Amino acid sequence: MKITYSNSPIKDISQQLMVAFLFEDADTKSFSALKDSQSALIESLVDNKTIKSDLGSVTPLIGHTGLPAAHVVVIGCGKAENFKEAEIIKTMASVTAAIKSSSAKSLALCVDDITTSSRDAVWCAGKCTETILTGLYEYDTTKSKKADSTTLEEIHFITEATELDQTIVNAKAIAHGTNIARELGNLPANICDPDYLAAQATNLADAYDEVEVEILEEAQLEEMGMGAFMAVSRGSEKGGKILVMKYNGGPAGEKPHVLVGKGLTFDSGGYSLKPPAGMEEMKWDMLGAASVIGTMNTIAELKPNMNVIGVVATAENMISGGATRPGDVVTCMNGKTVEIINTDAEGRLVLCDTLTYVERFEPKSVVDIATLTGAIVIGLGHHATGVYANDEVLQQELVSAGIASWDRGWAMPLWDDYKDQLKSPYADMRNVGTRAGGSITAAVFLSEYAKNYKWAHLDIAGTGWSSAKEGASGRPVAMLTQYLLNQ
Repeated sequence: MKITYSNSPIKDISQQLMVAFLFEDADTKSFSALKDSQSALIESLVDNKTIKSDLGSVTPLIGHTGLPAAHVVVIGCGKAENFKEAEIIKTMASVTAAIKSSSAKSLALCVDDITTSSRDAVWCAGKCTETILTGLYEYDTTKSKKADSTTLEEIHFITEATELDQTIVNAKAIAHGTNIARELGNLPANICDPDYLAAQATNLADAYDEVEVEILEEAQLEEMGMGAFMAVSRGSEKGGKILVMKYNGGPAGEKPHVLVGKGLTFDSGGYSLKPPAGMEEMKWDMLGAASVIGTMNTIAELKPNMNVIGVVATAENMISGGATRPGDVVTCMNGKTVEIINTDAEGRLVLCDTLTYVERFEPKSVVDIATLTGAIVIGLGHHATGVYANDEVLQQELVSAGIASWDRGWAMPLWDDYKDQLKSPYADMRNVGTRAGGSITAAVFLSEYAKNYKWAHLDIAGTGWSSAKEGASGRPVAMLTQYLLNQ
C-alpha cells in the first residue's frame, strides 16, 4: 500500500475517495472544504439529517458534481469533547467499511481533523494506517469462495505535520505483523499445528538475513529434562517443538530481549476434558505464539539496532493412552517437581520449561505471552491484557508501551501471599490453585521459573480474541513492538 502525505488544499486533491469528518459541536477542515465546494447542497443534507454526526455513522455522497472528489464519504465523530482514542479507532473502522464498499483506488483523509488533546497528527496518522490495514484483512483461507480483494492502492493524509515517514513505516510493519498473528490464530488446528508454526519460523529466516532459526524436537526436549513440557505434548500424535527465532540486528554479543509465546495449537483439556460446547475455540490457545511470530516479522521488517529472540513453545494437549493423568508428578527442566492437579492448566507447564531454557541467552528481559487463564477475562474483560512482572520498571514499560500503541495492558499483582495456593504434599508445587485469583496464581507459578532475569507475563486470554465472529485480534503485537522499539 502506497501511503503519502502533504499539506495541500483539500480542493486540490487527486484521490478518488475522500473522507470528511463531522463533529456534532465542532468544525473540521475536511467538512468545511465540502461546504465551500457545494454550500447549498451540504447545508441541505445536514438540515434534513441525511448527513449525520453520530459517532461512526457513514454517509456516502455519490453522483453530486462540484465536490472535491468523485466519491465523498462523511464519517460522524460525535461530540468533540468526547472524542478520544477509542473514538478514533471507531471512526477508522467506518472508514475501512467505506473503502470496502467502494471501488476507489486512492483515498484522501485529513488526519488533523481527528487529533485530540493527547494525540497529535503524527500519532493519528500512524494509528489510521495501522487500523485501516488491519481492517482490510479478511479471513478466507479455508473458504471455497474468496473475499473480494480491495482495490485501494494509495492512502494520502492531509496534514500540517511534516515528519510522518517513520511513523508510517512503523505502522505498516505493525499492521503486517498483526495480520500475520491473526491469520495464524484463525487457521484451524488441523492446518496450523506445531509443524505449521515451525514452517512459519523457517519462512521468516528465509525472508530476512538478520534472522536465524533453530527448531528443537521432542527428543531434544526429553534430553534436556523438560518433564513439564512433555507431560502436555506426549498425549498427541503430533510432536511438540520449541522454535527459536533470533533477530540479530544489534552488535554481536549484545544481550537480547526475549519473547516467549504459548503455542498450544489445540487444547482439549486432556483428561480434565473441556466441555464440548465451544471446544472448537481452543484452536486459539496458540495466540501467544502467533503474537510472537507476528512481532518477529515486524521487527525483521523494521530492522532496529538490537537483538531480539522469539521463542515459541508449541504442542497439542490431547487424550491418549500415554497422556498425563491428574495426580501425576513430573520433574521440570530446573529440577522442580510439579503435581499436575488439572491437565487443562497445561500452558504454564509448557511455558515453565521454556522459561528455564531461555536462561542460556542471558537476556536483558523476557516477556511471555499466553492465553493462559479464563480468570483474566473475568477480571479485565476483553479490553486490557493482564501484565505481571518480577520487575516494576519492566511492568511499567509494558503498560506504557500499551498506552502509546493503544494496545493496553493493566498491571496485576505478583505477591508471595498467593504461593500458599500452590503447595502440594506430593511435589514442590501444584500446577493450579483455587478458583480465587486464578490468573494471579498462574503467573505466580511461572515466576518460580523466571528468577534469574527480568521477566513479565502477559495474559491475553481476553484480548487475543473475543468471539468466533471477530476471530483473532493480533494483540499484543503493537504493544510488544512499541516496547521493543522503546528499548
